[in-house]
Amino acid sequence: MKEIADQLQELIDQSAHQLFDITETESAVRPAPGKWSKKEIIGHLIDSASNNHQRFIRAQENKSLSFPGYAQNFWVDRQGYQNEPWKTLVALWTTYNTHLAHLIENVPDDCADHLCTIGSHEPMTLKLLAEDYVRHAEHHLHQILDSGT
Repeated sequence: MKEIADQLQELIDQSAHQLFDITETESAVRPAPGKWSKKEIIGHLIDSASNNHQRFIRAQENKSLSFPGYAQNFWVDRQGYQNEPWKTLVALWTTYNTHLAHLIENVPDDCADHLCTIGSHEPMTLKLLAEDYVRHAEHHLHQILDSGT
């Protein structure tokens, strides 16, 4: 789990300054109708952190646990990320994920193979869930940082 935690911390370290360099105006642009702005994407990543924080802790309590799914569009819409300051969102994402890297690093080895079922998806180990969490964050950070808007 330490390797996964290190990957997450490296991702934070590599992207934080770039994220803070994005202007408020740039962060609010929706690239097309029905597409999320950078604010909404980082909000989605905050939601992911929040949902997975619960999973990472609760999955250590039991060898097999089921969690509800996540209605991402509903969450992003209801939290009004589009109307929140960009720098506030980036600070929250950065700080929350720094804590999650710490949490993941401290997962005992005997818990890494505990099974997690999320919504109607197939069960996965806590270790795979953490690896998937980092991949998911990388994907969306590339959307934010590699786009021309």
